Amino acid sequence: MRAAGTTLGLIWTSPVTAAGLLAGLLALPFGARARLRRRDLALVFQHWPWGPGGAITLGNVILHTGGDLDSPCHTYAHDAGHGEEPPICLADHERAHVYQYMVLGPLFLPLYLACGGISVRNRFERAADRYARTGRGWWPWPG
Repeated sequence: MRAAGTTLGLIWTSPVTAAGLLAGLLALPFGARARLRRRDLALVFQHWPWGPGGAITLGNVILHTGGDLDSPCHTYAHDAGHGEEPPICLADHERAHVYQYMVLGPLFLPLYLACGGISVRNRFERAADRYARTGRGWWPWPG
């Protein structure tokens, strides 16, 4: 049952994954390196040369400006001054976004933007931080 759900999720989010794949492939001549991370259900392009730093997930593709996705990072709440929180693992945070994409597919981006974009106010980011801290709770709405 889990394999069927994963397969359906991969198919459902494939249009966004294709956009991420294109962005990653365009970065290869500029030093990006592709690596399949089965645990994250994603193809990761490390050393992605554009953007302010960090990572962005597009379907089952993660574009990461650094060299190691398993690096520590601060939560959105910590960076916004909402309290002291210990660092989380960037890979865990981005994996939560992969899961969110696999459920919402092409609806993810419009919903993400409607919830505030890249911001501590965004329920998708808060859920990804929660998942990275605890290993649970990647879904952005209460169950």
